Amino acid sequence: MVKIMARAATCQSTTAAAGSTSSGSLVPVKRTRKLTVSQHTISSPLATQIPQAAGAAYALKIQALQNPQVDPRIVACYFGEGAASEGDFHAALNIAATRSCPVVFICRNNGYAISTPTLEQYRGDGIASRGIGYGIDTIRVDGNDIFAVREVTKEARRMALENGGKPVLIEAMSYRVSHHSTSDDSFAYRARIEVEDWKRRDNPITRLRKWMEHQGLWDEEKEKEARSQIRKDILTAFADAEKEKKSPLRDMFTDVYEDLSEESQGQMKELGRLLDEYPGEYDLSEFEGGRKGLKESKE
Repeated sequence: MVKIMARAATCQSTTAAAGSTSSGSLVPVKRTRKLTVSQHTISSPLATQIPQAAGAAYALKIQALQNPQVDPRIVACYFGEGAASEGDFHAALNIAATRSCPVVFICRNNGYAISTPTLEQYRGDGIASRGIGYGIDTIRVDGNDIFAVREVTKEARRMALENGGKPVLIEAMSYRVSHHSTSDDSFAYRARIEVEDWKRRDNPITRLRKWMEHQGLWDEEKEKEARSQIRKDILTAFADAEKEKKSPLRDMFTDVYEDLSEESQGQMKELGRLLDEYPGEYDLSEFEGGRKGLKESKE
């Protein structure tokens, strides 16, 4: 059920459906969930989530001090080694260390920050050495070993909750075999043979599958069945999302500030004027509420 809901949420975000949590204002990979799940969306600006995570962890620390009956919680923050080159990374680690914030920083070091290899990003001992410099308990793990990553993360959570809270840094070593995005051709800056060698030598999916097959948990028949069913589920979710109305036009301007700025209000009025002046140029039937969905002024 959870998997089906996740697929539906992704498809709704892709089609900008009115039922999506992002109101169609985010790219699909940056979906979020309601605050009850505490899953915050990915941000496009590099590394901005890291100081935010330190702040959120400090808030949890204060809440725990004020109400010791609440369940112990930590913040888990994910980023790549490229983000660790930003000043926000250093500011976040420093405040997390000095304020003893219960946060686990998880750095995925996959060798490339888009087109910049690690050799051109740093000359020190990766990202792990930086955590030690800030007085943060740090561990480096094989990021292609799902079980090692799980064990390390569990232990990091336990450590982060010790003695009122403290930060922990995990550096998961991996390799990015795919392109950075659909607009990126990684073979323009790295050799194809390099990628193929990693796929053959240390493929995390192959490693997990071989382990599962050895345990009698997986085989070729289950693989084909799973692929076929997942494909059907995704196509069904997309078909359902495409039938939904798109988010109201007003959603283009909301969710940035609590109250619309004067500039946003002016832009909304201008859009409304254009829609009224050229009604035949725009098909608003696919948007929830149509023209009325803009609501230039609050009711």
